[in-house]
Amino acid sequence: MIRIPDNFWSKPGADILEQLHTSESGLSANEATERLKQYGTNTLKKKSNTSAVLLFLMQFKSPLTLLLLAAAVLGDKTDAIIIFSIVIISSGLGFWQEKGAANAVSQLLKMVQIRCTAWRNGAKTEIPVEEIVPGDVVELTAGDVVPGDGLIIQSKELYMDEAAFTGETFPVEKNAGVLPADTPLAKRTNTVCMGSHVISGTALVLVAATGKQTEFGKISSRLAVKAPETDFERGIRRFGYMLMEITLVLVAVIFAANVLLNKPVMDSLLFSLALAVGLTPQLLPAIITINLSKGAREMAKKQVIVKRLSSIENFGSMNILCSDKTGTITAGKVDVNGVIDINGNASAKAYHYAWLNASLQQGFHNPIDEAIGESYPGDKTSGKIIAEIPYDFIRKRLTVFTQIDNQSVAITKGAFSKMLGICTSAETADGKVENIDAHKAEIVSRYEELSAAGFRTLGVAYKPTAADDFKISDEKEMTFLGFVTLFDPLKPEVQQTVQELNELGVSLKIITGDNELVVRNLIKQMGVAEPLIITGKQMTQMSNDAFMHQAQSAHVFAEVEPNQKERIILALKKAGHVVGFMGDGINDAPALHAADVGISVDTAVDVAKEAADIVLLASDLHVLKNGISEGRKTFANTMKYIFMATSANFGNMFSMAGASLFLPFLPLLPKQILLTNLLTDFPEMTIASDRVDGDSIAKPMRWDLKFIKRFMVTFGLISSIFDYLTFGVLLFFLHANEQLFQTGWFVESVVSATLIVLVVRTRMPFFKSKPGKYLALATALIVAFVLIIPFSPMMHLFDFVPLPPAFFGWMLLIITGYITTAELAKKWFYKKMQAS
Repeated sequence: MIRIPDNFWSKPGADILEQLHTSESGLSANEATERLKQYGTNTLKKKSNTSAVLLFLMQFKSPLTLLLLAAAVLGDKTDAIIIFSIVIISSGLGFWQEKGAANAVSQLLKMVQIRCTAWRNGAKTEIPVEEIVPGDVVELTAGDVVPGDGLIIQSKELYMDEAAFTGETFPVEKNAGVLPADTPLAKRTNTVCMGSHVISGTALVLVAATGKQTEFGKISSRLAVKAPETDFERGIRRFGYMLMEITLVLVAVIFAANVLLNKPVMDSLLFSLALAVGLTPQLLPAIITINLSKGAREMAKKQVIVKRLSSIENFGSMNILCSDKTGTITAGKVDVNGVIDINGNASAKAYHYAWLNASLQQGFHNPIDEAIGESYPGDKTSGKIIAEIPYDFIRKRLTVFTQIDNQSVAITKGAFSKMLGICTSAETADGKVENIDAHKAEIVSRYEELSAAGFRTLGVAYKPTAADDFKISDEKEMTFLGFVTLFDPLKPEVQQTVQELNELGVSLKIITGDNELVVRNLIKQMGVAEPLIITGKQMTQMSNDAFMHQAQSAHVFAEVEPNQKERIILALKKAGHVVGFMGDGINDAPALHAADVGISVDTAVDVAKEAADIVLLASDLHVLKNGISEGRKTFANTMKYIFMATSANFGNMFSMAGASLFLPFLPLLPKQILLTNLLTDFPEMTIASDRVDGDSIAKPMRWDLKFIKRFMVTFGLISSIFDYLTFGVLLFFLHANEQLFQTGWFVESVVSATLIVLVVRTRMPFFKSKPGKYLALATALIVAFVLIIPFSPMMHLFDFVPLPPAFFGWMLLIITGYITTAELAKKWFYKKMQAS
């Protein structure tokens, strides 16, 4: 194995290349493959490929299940075998579903891998970041994530964001060179590190360390912060705790009561533990994983890739979406409207200089420079670039240093306000260069006029110089030459899509660096007659409370600085909203992290894609709208399981617990309870594919434990009332003995619990909401299977007896009454909850 160089920042590049047995033209593909085997995958993430055996064993992690199995061993051998078999089948169901879900999500994530440009076999090659190895030579440009610790071989105006591990919030300039071996990490200006990303400029880097051998890898255990818990995750956890508390109390009371009533201790213990297993939502983790992965697959069909499954719930709960306008509101295809001088005349010179600036720059390829390059009508023979100062989000301008007619000239293009500040002179239509003060009012007025007409307007300036180089500090005393006006039209369908988002309860707020006048024109085209616009300058003058109040009403945040985006997101979240942020730029990562749902697009820069929870394969609000609907369907189906677990299942278990106190025998044997639990689980496993009513996805949904508790009490009590009616029929009309009681109660409880699923799965009358085909099929099969058991050879295994015909008449009457009562109660319940 080739040893990773120590203190590589203190040695010349040639020495490190030799030590790593590589060259500036990179490694061969075969050598890279061998090194990948030696050093491992270039990632800090723990391997998520849990072995099948371990995943299966994890299905038994519930202490109650383990206690039940241990207690079963001490009892009757046949019963123990049956109990073990049922628990293994139930756990096998969870394993099979979770394994399939994990594989599906793994395949989806491969669609949005971060890639980088590496030299392999002497040519540039796009490869996944995970495949980078020590000795690779990679090219970095603005927005790229650094794939490993490396030595800079070449660089051009390279500025890095190293805040992830140095805490330095401002871009750090980097250059090739040699530094002392004891140079601290924050001052190693000749290296780049994993965990940082490129703000501007370009570099050729020799990778010296990857994965856990990097500086970021060494401190990753200390920096590892668990992703913030979503409302949904927090709610599920609290729901689980609530049921566990109820279960433990109930089990302790039932066990003690049965022992005091002189019932066999071992039977009482097994009954109590089986009851606990029946009450505990064992399948909840599996159901959630299945639903979320099914939702992720469905969203992928709609061109929405989910990177973090738990974000699906927040996606469905989102009621504010913040987004840039380019590519989402507008077509994203920039066209040049014209290039004019300060007097408003078409200017060939300004167009030529703007084209030279756009065509010679190497730092950050963007739609504006591409549009200028495509539209330029003149001779496209460009000169040689001498130096370049790449665009960044602080200067908001780009400078190239070249030669025109044997004269060295710096040409700068950028945001008007930033350009005006570095110019001391202006060139008029007749070619005269005069003091800018004499023309400033006209220049500003023309800029405002163009902006109000909806054109994005950039300034172009130049500076002849005899120097051999040109640096940022030289961007001063320039000559303002003219304007480049650009037009990015609204997407044809955007008004309809925004209206559809509004109907889904999601309001759109635009965050842009463009000036207020341009955005006002745009938002009026979208049908907003009197838009409320807050500028970045106004934001700086507002207190946090005042801004939080104003932000909720704003349609647009214009002239926003990169660091202000995060403040907007945090203010809206503090006001109680679930906020999504859609960003694709270098400076969007903090806002993507701050948002409840970070959304990016597949064409975004690496740092934005890495920070996002969800990645769109097309930069389109319509795609986003479809994704929101799918997210809400997933949430709705997950909640159906919660409602099922807290209605019939909970009611049945509670009824059994109560019945055990006045019956001289156990209402169900432990193995019968487990069989009940297993059979009622089957229909619930199909919930992920169930149909969802339109009113369930019409507005944002949020986790509400208070609502769930009320639902549990209401429908659990209704279930128990009809359970006790069943007990009465069995005892007083059919004069049932122990086996007949247990058989009759088993059949009625499973059939009623299975059928009530069709009622609680919808807010509509159940006959008006068609269930999914798999749920309907599973329900029919389980009902048929349960009705057959008492007359099949299986009855001996579970101590069942054949049921008299009269029982089925009574059961039909009781279940009809149960479903009718539940329907009426559902109508009252939702009406009352809506009113409150």
